[in-house]
Parts: sequence; structure tokens; C-alpha cells
Amino acid sequence: MRLLNASGCLDALAAPDVARALDGFVTKTVTPLPREGSAPPRIAETAHGVLNAIGLANPGRERFLAEHLPRLRELGVPLWVSVGGFCAEDYAETCARLDGIEAVELNLSCPNVDEAADSAAEIVAACRAATKLALYAKLSAAHPDVAEVARAVAAAGADGLSLINTLRGTALDTRLRPVLARGSGGYSGPALKPVALHAVRVCAEATGLPIVGMGGIATGRDALEFLACGARDVALGTVLFSDPGAPARVRAELDAACSVAGVASPDDAVGLAKSPETEEKVTA
Repeated sequence: MRLLNASGCLDALAAPDVARALDGFVTKTVTPLPREGSAPPRIAETAHGVLNAIGLANPGRERFLAEHLPRLRELGVPLWVSVGGFCAEDYAETCARLDGIEAVELNLSCPNVDEAADSAAEIVAACRAATKLALYAKLSAAHPDVAEVARAVAAAGADGLSLINTLRGTALDTRLRPVLARGSGGYSGPALKPVALHAVRVCAEATGLPIVGMGGIATGRDALEFLACGARDVALGTVLFSDPGAPARVRAELDAACSVAGVASPDDAVGLAKSPETEEKVTA
């Protein structure tokens, strides 16, 4: 099991020691052109999580490749680059420019941009033709049948899945107005975990692809549950904002959680939580 960060939840150049505590660092999403992102306020805390409407703020592909990526390489941590865009060509062109990294995470499900992208499968197919790097498709559980999308991106050439992206939500202030300037944003944090566990389980059963599970992981037990649902790796997100020491803590707690659950190692837990329907099909 590898421990990563969820894209956008860690600035590795500002907190290099935190990045080095991970098994791989995932960048913020890079788009072809620079983006200032959404107007402030862009962050809102809620009782059980955080809403963000950053809007894919990033320096753009050219500056990322020329300035940011060389500095990230100096960290000595395996790098995953999150790639975004607004049509399949945007994604493919960026993928074609990347090399010497561990994987590309295709952000196919950002809730904070209005532009409509091509279908997930079309984007994956275009990127598959443009690069030999490992491609992980980041999907949202907002789709009524996320397993169907997972099967489509698998058929198009995805090597793995990242599950799940944030879900769209709204928070109101004391005057009953939206806190975020956009009105809504991507919801993350502990409340997301049951939704994420379901998505990981059904997509693992539907595709058999390697999955990076994320969404509300704050403890070693949380990480173990994602593995049991079929994830092979996990990513820490919102917890990193409040606890930069979470990577070391989660690793230590994971060993204890394995003992309590009666499994020898985290890898031995992968896929233990098969659905009853799957168990019946296997038995039959």
C-alpha cells in the first residue's frame, strides 16, 4: 500500500517534509492555460467537512513544466501530475509533454468549473494515445452509476482509478446567504467516507483496476476500510490541513488497525469487504 496526498491538499514546495513522508506526491491540477480560479471566499468549514471552490487555480502548463516540475523533482519523492482541461485535446497535449514521473492523474470530475469537458472515456482514450505513462482516472461519485463510468475508462485504456473527487455542496452564513462566492463548492472531509467506500467497492468489483482510495481518511482504521473495499493505495486529503503529521500517524495506526481486524498486513486486507451480491456470484 502506498500513501499519497489528494490533489490540491498539499503544497509540497511549502511543506517538503510532509511531502517526503508520503510514498508519492500528487500535484494540483495543471491546465493548458493559467487560471486564477474562483473569486473569494473560496473555502468554508462545515460541521463535518470543508467546502472549497478554488476553481483549478494554477500557473498553466508551460510555467508548471518550466518552473514547478523541476523543483518538485528535487524533493526525491515519486511524482504524480494531476492533469485537467476542457476537452480531450487539452488533456492529451499535457500528457504528451510529461515524462520522468510515476503517473498521471486525469481530473475528470472537478465540481468547481463550469466548462463542459468531453466524456471521461474520450479523454482517457486521447491521453492513452499520447503517453505511455500510467493513467489514473479520477472520478466522482456524483454520477448515478460510477461503476459504469469506471468500466468505460478502463476500456479506454486507464491503468487505474482515483476515487473519489469532492461532491458539490453549499454552506450558508448567518444571513442565510451562500458562504462561497460561487455559491457552491467541492465537499470533502469525514462525511464523505461512506460514499467513497461504496464507490471504491463497486468500481473495484466492476473493473479490477488498481484504485487509489480517498475521501474522509483521517485515521489508520479509515485507510484500512478503503483497502478492504478494494483500494490498493490511499490518499490523505482534508486531514493534512489540520494535521501535517498525519502520514506518520496514519501509518502507525494502520498497523494497530490490522491487528484489531485480524489481518496480517494492510495488503492482506485488500478486497475483504466484497458485497453480498459478489460473494453469491463467486459461490455460484
